[in-house]
Amino acid sequence: MRKILIAFRKNSFLIYSLIPAFLYIGFFALIIGFYLLKLSLTKYAGGDVVLSSTLYNYIKIFDDPMFNKEFSDAFRRTLIFVIVVTPLQLVTGLITAMLINKSFAGRGIVRSILLLPLAIPTIVTTSVLLILFSKGGHMTSLLMGRYSFFPKIFDYEISFISNPYTSIGLSIFGKVWRDTPISMLILLSGLQQINEEQYEAARTMGATAVQNFFYITIPLLMPSISSVLILRSIEAWKEFIFPYILAPSYPILGVLIEKYYVQLMDPGTAAMVGIVLIVCILVTSYVLTYILNKINRYLIRA
Repeated sequence: MRKILIAFRKNSFLIYSLIPAFLYIGFFALIIGFYLLKLSLTKYAGGDVVLSSTLYNYIKIFDDPMFNKEFSDAFRRTLIFVIVVTPLQLVTGLITAMLINKSFAGRGIVRSILLLPLAIPTIVTTSVLLILFSKGGHMTSLLMGRYSFFPKIFDYEISFISNPYTSIGLSIFGKVWRDTPISMLILLSGLQQINEEQYEAARTMGATAVQNFFYITIPLLMPSISSVLILRSIEAWKEFIFPYILAPSYPILGVLIEKYYVQLMDPGTAAMVGIVLIVCILVTSYVLTYILNKINRYLIRA
């Protein structure tokens, strides 16, 4: 108890400064969580309440074959989206962070260019991809040889948006391109905390660049890597805009929520999908934290 009081006194300013943020976030999280749970336990038909305090929306995942297939497909696409997007953002963020962490002429310009995706609104990025890859778009025209500088590859028009693989692939590409600067900034802050003397000491002992990367950079960068993986996985689970525009026929969970809430006027089912999404985010965050802690302890011992 004495140690707790001493620690509290030492960090009292930090604790008091965080209290408003915790109250703000916690208050609205409770309100939204309560209302979401209430909606998920309500059956709607045509926008009107049919039955309250019921598990109907959860039961129909298993009892309604049509909804079961729609939900299962959306969940599978979302899981694939998360599994692909999260490590890709880590890799691209790490590569770009290591690039601009070095001193070279024009580093400020390169850093500004790499941050450019953040300055472009998401809807603009998505619209450009839609124009490029939709049927009759520039990419189809390019592959059909309509531009003199590129050879003809296909004799027919291709709609990348109408294909389940290419449409989700475009959504993944857009998401990674748009959010890589965020990962880059988090990892760059971690790289700048690593003392250059550790690399110099390792080089004097004959360590190669690869050994430095795996035995110095990665272990000391684990807090930043953990932040990137957890934050980016959360963002990937709740992604909406890219799949909504680029893969409208192949919805993920975020798009499925919009369909039931707006188009079908069924807030109960939409809220139930939202609850499932929250559970997936919590489980993923816990699993990632557990695995990353194990890896961190292994790297420290090594």
